[in-house]
Amino acid sequence: MDIVQFFAVNHDAFLLVVAIVSLFIGSFLNVVIYRLPRMMEQSWSEECRIYLGLKPHKEGEKLNLWLPFSHCTECKKVIRPWHNIPVFSYLWLRGKCAYCKASISIHYPLVEILTCIGSVYVAWKFGFTWQTLAALLFTWICISLTFIDLDHHLLPDQLTLLLLWLGLIFSIFNLFANSHDAILGAIIGYLIFAMTQWIFAWSTGKTGMGQGDFKFLAALGAYLGWQMLPLIILLASVTGVIFTLTHMLIKRQFKSIPLPFGPYLALAGWIVLLWGGEIMQYYLEVV
Repeated sequence: MDIVQFFAVNHDAFLLVVAIVSLFIGSFLNVVIYRLPRMMEQSWSEECRIYLGLKPHKEGEKLNLWLPFSHCTECKKVIRPWHNIPVFSYLWLRGKCAYCKASISIHYPLVEILTCIGSVYVAWKFGFTWQTLAALLFTWICISLTFIDLDHHLLPDQLTLLLLWLGLIFSIFNLFANSHDAILGAIIGYLIFAMTQWIFAWSTGKTGMGQGDFKFLAALGAYLGWQMLPLIILLASVTGVIFTLTHMLIKRQFKSIPLPFGPYLALAGWIVLLWGGEIMQYYLEVV
C-alpha cells in the first residue's frame, strides 16, 4: 500500500498529518504577515528615493521571507529551532523571549492555532482530494490577508493576485468553478467594487474602498465562480456591520473611522467555499 492509498483509507491519519503540517504553515504565515508589508514599505521607499534622485539606502536590514533568520524584535538574537515550535514553544516560554524575556505577542500562536483548526476542518470536509489542496491554499492566503489588513489596512498584490491566478488555474480542473464561471467571477468581482468606489467618490469626493478590495473580490470570484459573488458580498457586509458596531460600542468610538474590509471578505469567502452550495440551495428552497 503506497502513501496515497494509505491516507485515502486512513482518514484520521490524514487529518493528523494536516494538523501537524498546518501548525508549521501557520508559523510561516506569521513571517508573511510580519515581513511582507515591511518589504513593500522598503521597496516603496527605495523607489521614491530613486525618483527624487537620492542615493539608495545602504544601511538597514533588507528583508525577505527567508532572511534574516527569525529573531527577537527587542534583543535581535536569532530564535533557536527549539524555541520556534508552533504553539508549544510559546507555552513553554510562557509568552516571553528566551533571552531578554520581552513579551511575545499572542498574535503568533493565534495565527498558528487558527491555521491548524481551519486546515483540519477543510481536510475533513473535502477528504483526501485535490479540492482539499486548493481549499487549503485558499485558507492560508485568506488568513495572511486578514491579519495584514487588520494591522496595516493593506491587501498586498502578491497575495490577492496569487489567489486570483490559483482560482483561474484550478478552474481548468473544475474544482470549485469551471473556467467560464471563474473568468466571469474575476471580471465581475473587480467591476462591482470598482464601480461602487467610482460612484461613491463622484458623489462624496472621498475614497471609500481601496483597490486591494477590488482585487480580493475578483480573486474570490475566480476561485468560487460569479454565481457566489452576491452571497460573498452579503455575508461580508453583514459581518462587517456586526463587527464594526461591536467595535464602536466596546471602544466607545462613534465617529467615522476607517476599518478594513478585507477580513470580512476573507471570512465570507471561506464560508462560501465550505457551505456556499448548501446556503444557495436552502435559499432557493425557502424562496
